[in-house]
Amino acid sequence: MAIGERIHFFRTLRGMTQKYLGTQVGFPEKSADVRLAQYETGTRTPKADMTAALANTLDVSPLALSVPDIDSYMGLMHTLFTLEDRYGLEICECDGEVHLRVNIRHGKDAAELTRSLIAWREQAAKLEAGEIIKEDYDRWRYHYPEFDTTRN
Repeated sequence: MAIGERIHFFRTLRGMTQKYLGTQVGFPEKSADVRLAQYETGTRTPKADMTAALANTLDVSPLALSVPDIDSYMGLMHTLFTLEDRYGLEICECDGEVHLRVNIRHGKDAAELTRSLIAWREQAAKLEAGEIIKEDYDRWRYHYPEFDTTRN
């Protein structure tokens, strides 16, 4: 998803209107909804300080808004190829299903990604076991790595 789609996703998740979010980040009330619509449609791209303000108001990490372009399968595939090069992501087959795994021998970045994935799996397991609720899980994901206790 492009940044505009992520803004839209979190804005609707939080039940905010474009006008409300726009005024909260400092746009004049008359043009607040227009400015937000421009971000959400991709007509304009927010600068770093605006991305930080939007993230703060949406109660997410700025990183949750700035994600790679995975709007198409081809964009997603090239993102995965980049992860293969950078982090040692590998594709494999197990019991007739395709899986992705990280080769931790690929280097320091692969080892760090593995630690992050393990932390994610721990939170998903807590959700599955009923130890946390979906809102807690989403809060962990959308603020990552702020609430990741495995990094302390």
